Amino acid sequence: MVRRRMRPGASPPAALSPRHLCPRPCLHQRIGPPARRATFSAVRPDAKQPIPFPHKVHIAKKARLHRLSRDASSRGPVAGIPSVKTCMICHSQIATDKPLIKEVTAYSEKGIEIPWQRVYGFTHESHVRFNHAPHVRANVDCATCHGDLSNQTVAERVVDHNMGFCVNCHTQKKASNDCLTCHY
Repeated sequence: MVRRRMRPGASPPAALSPRHLCPRPCLHQRIGPPARRATFSAVRPDAKQPIPFPHKVHIAKKARLHRLSRDASSRGPVAGIPSVKTCMICHSQIATDKPLIKEVTAYSEKGIEIPWQRVYGFTHESHVRFNHAPHVRANVDCATCHGDLSNQTVAERVVDHNMGFCVNCHTQKKASNDCLTCHY
């Protein structure tokens, strides 16, 4: 953990906790609990998906979607949202008569991607740099941060990604809690 120097004679701001050693009160410390949530993932509005993607069905059938999402997140900062072409690998032949698959097929035939909205993620204003790859390499289970998708039909935000959540997990896993690990 990095301790920042304060000018001689200065006292630390009251909002600082022993675990959090920012040199000045950060935004998440200056605002009260209801607004604190808004500083992080809740700034992103609840996702309204164009098609109610059934995670539950795809995970239960061990569809390649879960592997594709996990593979993409292990290689880079962002978990992948499969393209409509990926959907059509299976759905050009499987469940083609179902209304939702017909919607997916219509996107494919028009040559446009399905405009999925991310359920989780930090806005630019939160100054958080999140990278999935080290979390996947550390074997952090997806459900830790995303809830149990195998029991959700459509993904919804069920875990509050606030600073305390991340700091507690980093502490438990003995990962760095240095400010610059997550913030820019």
